[in-house]
Amino acid sequence: MSLVTQFKATRFHPALYWTVIVSTSTAGTTMSDFINRSAGLGYAKGALILIACLTGVFAIWYRSGQTFSVEQIRTFRGELLYWVAILFSNTLGTSLGDYLADSSGLGYAGGALLISGVMALLLAAHYLTRISATLLFWMAFVLTRPLGATVGDFFSKPLAKGGLNLGTVGSSATLTAILLVLIAYTLTQQRKPAALLVGAT
Repeated sequence: MSLVTQFKATRFHPALYWTVIVSTSTAGTTMSDFINRSAGLGYAKGALILIACLTGVFAIWYRSGQTFSVEQIRTFRGELLYWVAILFSNTLGTSLGDYLADSSGLGYAGGALLISGVMALLLAAHYLTRISATLLFWMAFVLTRPLGATVGDFFSKPLAKGGLNLGTVGSSATLTAILLVLIAYTLTQQRKPAALLVGAT
């Protein structure tokens, strides 16, 4: 429902956009659990399938002639491809996060630290190299989901398993509060005059 509303919107609505992001993230988790657990494929085979699907989406996107630049998407086809890529990115990210937390031996905190380190490298590459900003964006976006998954597990899992034992409800409430604070902060920054953002001279 939120995605349909997003397609019908004629301008950017932050609350609606983030609602769709959360919805695709939830759908991605469900799809990942089905592929890896219900279908019995496991993390490795599931990840390969999802990588192939995401690669296919980008190949179709490229051949369609639509821009990969998120800020320049202006057509229904471009937005549709964008949200399909978001969905598969979230699904792949969930699988990666589950693998790091459950099968790699790193644990929840270790997995989160590893992903945070890789994302820091991507940020450095954005400012220090000429690597495509669009490529770096999608690489970082895929990593946001396993980061969220490992941090979520760290909050929710029992102490014996390396978590904080907040449970599903407690973890959801904590993460929702953090998300709302970050969104509110972003909106306040967007509303400030440019002179205040860069500092008065």
